[in-house]
Amino acid sequence: MTVKSILSFPPLAGMTYPNLDQSDLIRIVAGPEGVAEVSEADRSAVRVLMTSATRGCSAELADKLPNLGFVVSQGAGSDKIDIPGLEKRGVRVRCVGEALTDDVADLAMTLTIMLCRDLVRADAFARGGEWERGRFDVGDSPVGMTIGIGGLSGRVGQAIAARASASKMKIAGLKRGSNEGLGASLYDGWEALAEASDVLVLAVPGTADLKHVIGSRELAALGPKGRLINVGRGNLVDTEALIVALETKAIAGAALDVLDTEPVIPPRLAALPNVILTPHIGGQTWGQRSRGARIAEDEVLAFLATAHSRQN
Repeated sequence: MTVKSILSFPPLAGMTYPNLDQSDLIRIVAGPEGVAEVSEADRSAVRVLMTSATRGCSAELADKLPNLGFVVSQGAGSDKIDIPGLEKRGVRVRCVGEALTDDVADLAMTLTIMLCRDLVRADAFARGGEWERGRFDVGDSPVGMTIGIGGLSGRVGQAIAARASASKMKIAGLKRGSNEGLGASLYDGWEALAEASDVLVLAVPGTADLKHVIGSRELAALGPKGRLINVGRGNLVDTEALIVALETKAIAGAALDVLDTEPVIPPRLAALPNVILTPHIGGQTWGQRSRGARIAEDEVLAFLATAHSRQN
């Protein structure tokens, strides 16, 4: 019987691994709780864990796989992966975040234009027959606006900047060494960046040190004509402060693909006409799934080939 050196949770829809399937090296379990049900001998044979952002890999899970050498996640999120603990054990971790870069950037720019042109309300205006009685309100043009990008030097940040530049927007970012030389105006701190921005886009991870980097002060600095886009993580924004800013029109609007309360939407937020809400779909496309699967499969095959050559 073939030794199963790869343990995998069920692949996400649209992710297939033909080369790994052909080698008959994968054992699939329903989720982290199912690993303990695999025999001790079979768990000892596992060298690779294929997981995802929602399933992760905790220290407790890694304890059950004593010969684990490689963890690959089928997405960008690593919140539930104990990267420091795994690296301490000598386990390599790989998230295939580059597969979703362009899709997240596309959504960020789409949300920017939707807010500027008030497209959600425009759709309702046309469908509801109001067009027969008059013209829709004049929208704002992103041309010439300044777009502040939190996470400017990252893959997603740079992809957003490229799209914004194509829309003739000016690029701004935080004063960081990594942002030097990127052709952007740089500002010292989130409040200063917000004040300089017509549109502020968040494309940074939700690490503990960035919790609520956008609060009442930053929203006040963004101002009554400013707009906030969040395609990063929900905990970057103080949701209560944002609701108040939207209710009082301290800012013009917001578009959120992520929330710290997701999937629950606060009723006050859902009732506001100057916010666009999407259900965390930034990287959720069939193209991303296909690209991510190819990267993950190649990484696993390369790891196993290297491990095999070391044994010989």
